[in-house]
Amino acid sequence: MKLSTSTQTSGPVRRRVATGVTAVVLGLTVAFGGGLASPAAAAEPATLTGIILGVGANESQRTVTWYSSADTAQQLQVAPTAELVNGGFPAGAATFDAIGGANIATSGGFNRHATITGLKEHTAYSYRVGTEGNWSSAYSFKTQDFEGDYDFLFYGDPQIGSSGDLAKDQAGWQDTVDVSLTANPNAELLVSGGDQVESANNESQWNSFLAPDKLRQYPWAATIGNHDVGGKAYEQHFSTPNTDRSGPLYSNGNPASNTSGGDYWYIYKDVLFIDLNSNSYATSQGGGGDAAHIKYVSDVINQHGTEAKWKVLVYHHSIYSPADHAKDSDNKVRRVDFPTTFSKLGVDLVLQGHDHSYSRSYLIKNGEKANPAEQPGAADVYPGPGGVLYVTANSASGSKYYDITQPDSSGTSGAGNGADPLNPDSYWYNSVQNQEHVRTYVKVQVRNDKLVVENVRSGTCAAPNAAVERGNWCNNTPADQPVGSLVDKVSVHPYHGDSQDLQVNVPNAAPGEFGWTIDGYNGLVDLGTAEERDGNHFEADGKINPIVVSDSRRSLAPWSISANVGDFKDADKTFSGSYLGWTPRVLVAGAGAKAGAPVVSGFDDQGKGLSVSRGLGSAEQGHARGTAKLGSDLDLKIPDSVEKGGYRATLTITALSS
Repeated sequence: MKLSTSTQTSGPVRRRVATGVTAVVLGLTVAFGGGLASPAAAAEPATLTGIILGVGANESQRTVTWYSSADTAQQLQVAPTAELVNGGFPAGAATFDAIGGANIATSGGFNRHATITGLKEHTAYSYRVGTEGNWSSAYSFKTQDFEGDYDFLFYGDPQIGSSGDLAKDQAGWQDTVDVSLTANPNAELLVSGGDQVESANNESQWNSFLAPDKLRQYPWAATIGNHDVGGKAYEQHFSTPNTDRSGPLYSNGNPASNTSGGDYWYIYKDVLFIDLNSNSYATSQGGGGDAAHIKYVSDVINQHGTEAKWKVLVYHHSIYSPADHAKDSDNKVRRVDFPTTFSKLGVDLVLQGHDHSYSRSYLIKNGEKANPAEQPGAADVYPGPGGVLYVTANSASGSKYYDITQPDSSGTSGAGNGADPLNPDSYWYNSVQNQEHVRTYVKVQVRNDKLVVENVRSGTCAAPNAAVERGNWCNNTPADQPVGSLVDKVSVHPYHGDSQDLQVNVPNAAPGEFGWTIDGYNGLVDLGTAEERDGNHFEADGKINPIVVSDSRRSLAPWSISANVGDFKDADKTFSGSYLGWTPRVLVAGAGAKAGAPVVSGFDDQGKGLSVSRGLGSAEQGHARGTAKLGSDLDLKIPDSVEKGGYRATLTITALSS
């Protein structure tokens, strides 16, 4: 439960899937597709290749995309792994009809994709594609809790083929994927920074990119890079949810042309991800330019921003980077066009690629450093309203690195590339810049009240490291900078406004013990995980952050502090603020302070609880001048009919004085 101070924007509500403890697949909906005719006669078995697991519209969905040598009606079949017998799928396995079409001539064959819906949490699944008598090998993935904390991994520019040695590029990419997922086996998403391959329609390069078997076990959230955009192979290989493929979101304005494009979004466990085709940036090319992306991001956040606690944007062309592309004219245009809108919309994190080097920005607000005093390399940052962190990922494969370049005198805001006054060798916008010619990946920890961003080494100067093997320099000491060591780490602590934020996690209604913790940092009051009581309700408790009242007026007039809470919400799930009660206390006496009356939870007396304004503390006319500190114990009791979720609401505090 989060008590948020910001005004909630109305719009369509995300429908979450009700979850339970059973691991049996029930109620899977079948997605029927169109456009594929059944062959009139039996055909040769199709060869099925290029299978990749993709992200769905939410945590209960996955997409699967593949190539087929034959234009036949095909399906995706899914079952809990525990139900397979000697590798065979049960008769009741869920099936989803695939859709697709012919590939472009240079790719050959046909593409197919289908979406798995109705997944249950905490379940291992197996899946295969094809048709009866012509199934692919089976692959597996697992779901985790559909609520709460999780990690995702972000990979910059594999760009397979760019070193000139396909095998070495594939080896480096394979090693980064293996290293990152061995270290983070419970990571839930693999997010792309773009440029999967060097040449847009080179299927040998795509085959090398798709070689890691982990890409069939963890969902890949694809991003279009400038090396992917020049053909249809990107769209043939990746199916993405909620995708807008209208003309303005293509660089040439023509979705029917031999190019890829479009923007898409999805929500995964309280993070709203929005992915942009940053190749379309100038209307002179025929597309809608940056203005089209700004409209898209604005529309998505206005419609769905209240359904998530975090907002993360992903696109390829880094606007705050330190290497060869830092001074590109197109990036300077984006650097003017994007930041003010992102600040206004409350974006928390922007993930970028393209520059084959690592950087993380200072907090940027409206195209300027939000806090001139923020120090380089700070381990913790505190964005006030409008502060956004921008991260650029280094090469994940080692196929190509770009060296860090020097600032110039073009200015320290907007499109400028001037020096950082606190660190003159860096650009004004970057808190950290790094290039060792060593493969890395970015790990993002999504936590209750912070995002933790880490850049992690997935290699050393040693092979596999294609660019270095082919003669590039390298600066890395394996003893001090081994695989798995951190290049950089920062925790982003969001601002919660002038009110106080409360959070409680409500578990499934089930027997047993449930733990809870309190984390009141930076204004968040975490009531932990509620515990079931008497078989009919949940209870949680905590304390508000103390409120200091200081009164030095000569009039000695009366004053009062009161508060009320709105409904607790998690997407479209809700329960009344009347279930929250409290016991006010004077923690430090002064200013004539007297504690307000206790208020019981409406669960106990069918009353209104704190859903109406209640007194926290007050003082009468003639009280002494001075300072008091007020606090209150919180008592939450809710029926066990409330669905599982992480609920938040807003506690509004009002001060009155004569």
